[in-house]
Amino acid sequence: MAKFLNTSALNYYLEELIKNSSKFLILISPYFKTSKRIRELLSDKDGKVPIFIVYGKKELPEAELEWLHSLKSVRLHYCQNLHAKCYMSQDSAILSSMNLYEFSQVNNNEMGINITREEDKEVFMDAYEEAKRLIRLSEIIESNIEEDQEDEETAELVTEKLTTSKLAKKNKMKTDECLQQLVYRGYLDDDHQLTERGKEAGGESKKGRFGQYFIWPNISLKI
Repeated sequence: MAKFLNTSALNYYLEELIKNSSKFLILISPYFKTSKRIRELLSDKDGKVPIFIVYGKKELPEAELEWLHSLKSVRLHYCQNLHAKCYMSQDSAILSSMNLYEFSQVNNNEMGINITREEDKEVFMDAYEEAKRLIRLSEIIESNIEEDQEDEETAELVTEKLTTSKLAKKNKMKTDECLQQLVYRGYLDDDHQLTERGKEAGGESKKGRFGQYFIWPNISLKI
């Protein structure tokens, strides 16, 4: 169930969200100038999870840019006219008035809510889809995320294409049924390797932290 957060609670839940991120971390804030504590937490996650940062002020402080450039698993995006503030991991999200800006965290009176994927699934997924949309439409300023740091879920943060499991849901079938259809149509061979026909259809083979997977355009597999 969603929780109301005041200023002090926002800071606490934001730190916990960063610390507990294990698959991905999304930080959306028009203004971006991190406090020492947030830097420490993000540095600790660097190289462990992909970190997507979306900001809306074109001129970031030089020291901030230098620090971000030094990180190994950050993708920095600029989104024009950004006003949303959203901080999200694989299982929790904060929707808030608070910028990820040291002055705001210390001096302003802020309000927000915390939602979880388990208890607030519909709202969480709506927020997640909007976060992915903002990432896709934003200009990439810096990208240090390597392919082996991605997995099936984080791949969808950087492409319009769908993983096999998401393609199955779009076609209202189970993942195994979807794979069978992909083989039947010649997009995958019997060993579930991408074929030339699959490549022509827009399929891509990716190698992530947990092995090989595929991403696809939103193709219809209905018989």
